[in-house]
Amino acid sequence: MPQSLPPNLPRFDRPLVLIGLMGAGKSTIGKRLAARIHLPFVDADAEIERAAGLSISEIFARFGEKEFRDGERRVIGRLIDGRPKVIATGGGAFMQEETRQLILDRALAIWLDADIEVLADRVSRREGTRPLLKDRDPREALTELAAVRNPVYALAPVHVRSQPLPHDATVDAILKALAE
Repeated sequence: MPQSLPPNLPRFDRPLVLIGLMGAGKSTIGKRLAARIHLPFVDADAEIERAAGLSISEIFARFGEKEFRDGERRVIGRLIDGRPKVIATGGGAFMQEETRQLILDRALAIWLDADIEVLADRVSRREGTRPLLKDRDPREALTELAAVRNPVYALAPVHVRSQPLPHDATVDAILKALAE
């Protein structure tokens, strides 16, 4: 059964950018959100991989995080072109000052926040694909990342909890927050 949109949902005149820690559901939720509001979906990490011809892990290993972040900023700048769409970013994108300012100035940032246990469970399903978790306990690494990143993610004008519920529940929560 198709879900209805809140009657007071604004008309989107710029991109919606999902930010948050790895495992928060930015890509999965982003695809569903985009479908629900009839906008295109773009995964910034997939675009970075396509532009580089390498996986995120390969880019980190070959060039380091600094080079990756520079390429990430350029790709996100290209994606935030004024046209409405839903963009999922990597967990560290919003931590880079230039990238964060670009998102805050030219898009609507939506922070998908989740409990560490939920995040750890989700990232453990995709072992080996997260460079910042390489050879680390996911709970410990995510706890450290959350301590540093959550205060910065809190700069996003929209904050939604990503719960261990069906993805459509989080999409509903985003739509409700956007309609307020």
